[in-house]
Amino acid sequence: MMPLMIRPATAEDIPLLEGLIAESARSLCRSDYTEAQIEAALKSAWGVDSELIHDQTYFVVEEDGSIIGCGGWSRRKTLYGGDHQADRRSELLNPAVDSARIRAFFVHPKAARRGIGTTLLKKCEGAARSAGFRSVELVATLPGTRLYSLHGYTEIGRRDYPLADGVTIQFVPMRKDFCA
Repeated sequence: MMPLMIRPATAEDIPLLEGLIAESARSLCRSDYTEAQIEAALKSAWGVDSELIHDQTYFVVEEDGSIIGCGGWSRRKTLYGGDHQADRRSELLNPAVDSARIRAFFVHPKAARRGIGTTLLKKCEGAARSAGFRSVELVATLPGTRLYSLHGYTEIGRRDYPLADGVTIQFVPMRKDFCA
C-alpha cells in the first residue's frame, strides 16, 4: 500500500468527487439521517463546490491512485453546499474580522476512521491560518460533529435547514478560534 497523498482537487476530479460524496453520505450518514434527507441533501447541500476547486482550496486524499477523501476551506462567505445550493455567496471574507470556512469533508466508507478527516482538517486549518484568518466556521453534519468536536470546534446551535422536495435536515454550525 502506497502512502496517502494530498493534492488540490482539479476540475477533472469532479465526476469522481460526486461519486465519492454520494457513496460517503449514503453509507456514513445512515445512522443520523433518513434516506429522504440524504437524497435531498445530495441534490443541493452535499456536492462539489467548483468555486473551491477554482480557488485551489479543496483537496483530495489519494491512496493507491484512488480518491478516498475530500475536503477544503474557503475565504468566501458561502458556508455550505455544492454548486446546486441556492443562496450562495461568493464575496471574499476579511481575515481580520471574519472566520474562514471549513467545507465539504467526505471520506469513502472503506477508509473511514483512519484519520483522513483529521489529516484534511489540519491541512485546511493551516492554510486558513497562513491566509491570516484567526478563526474558522463550518456547518457540520450530525456525524461530522464528532470529528470537529475532537479538534476544538464548539457548537453554535443545531438548526434545521431546508432542502429539496420540502425536506429539512439538521446541521450544526460550529466554530473554532485559533490561539494567538
